[in-house]
Amino acid sequence: MHLPDPESVIRAAGPWQHRDVSANGARFHVAEAGEGPAVLLLHGFPTFWWTWRHHIAALADAGFRAIAMDLRGYGGSDHTPHGYDPRTLSTDAASVLRSLGISHATVVGHGWGGVVAWTLAVLEPDLVSGIVPVSAPHPRRLRNALLSDRRQRRAMSYVAGFQPPFLPERTLRRDQGARIGELMRGWSHHHSWLDDEVEATFRGAFVRWPTPHTSIEYHRWAARSVLRTDGLSYMSLMQTPITSDVLTVQGRLDPMVLPTTNADTGTFVRADHQHVEMECGHFPHEESPQEFGDVLLSWLARR
Repeated sequence: MHLPDPESVIRAAGPWQHRDVSANGARFHVAEAGEGPAVLLLHGFPTFWWTWRHHIAALADAGFRAIAMDLRGYGGSDHTPHGYDPRTLSTDAASVLRSLGISHATVVGHGWGGVVAWTLAVLEPDLVSGIVPVSAPHPRRLRNALLSDRRQRRAMSYVAGFQPPFLPERTLRRDQGARIGELMRGWSHHHSWLDDEVEATFRGAFVRWPTPHTSIEYHRWAARSVLRTDGLSYMSLMQTPITSDVLTVQGRLDPMVLPTTNADTGTFVRADHQHVEMECGHFPHEESPQEFGDVLLSWLARR
């Protein structure tokens, strides 16, 4: 498979504008469009801002300011030596919003982006008017499931393979990032969205060093912090009730984050909470973009 130049896909042309934003001691790349109430779009592993390409223009056309951000260590944002824990990542997102002059925003996050959304709702309740975690159970709920549910541990067993040094990075870069395509297909139920051009785009952005390393650092922090002070304090922090409105979206056929793990996430929410399950896998916004967009815009309109 021929991969495109990373810079060409990271700053892909479209109905959006690219911008570099200085925030929290680093530089972050965003693609944005529209005017109105802000909606911050956060990707997960192993994608980048472009995963929201279907929804940026739709949000802008509906009267929102859509901002798709490359998380630290991905795409066009800085790839720093440290800072891949949820607190730092959430401070990154909050600082980007403030640098853009935004005082209130809805935060939509897939996977790790959803973890950031949950954390932002706790750390910055005055900044966050609502969150939409996609394929992302509340962090405490996910931790409990990993401890008590053998099926969920098996479904996320790939994380254990990311813990050794050096080898995981080499595996992800081998054969022009072929493993990235394998993971995305394996976690999807509908595979038609991942045609050769789309797969090449994601792989092209991912294999640019040091993204294979910095993206794995998220997973290394998650595993190694379980019994460390920073991990314990984070989980203690996440006992704080969520006072922002929440829409959780889950693929009923997600083989990586099981629907049962997301079933009682609402117990952590003191505001309005809506849970929607879609007939898809781990990437609802990619596998069924029209349905996902309708769900998101309907929820935003009611609020």
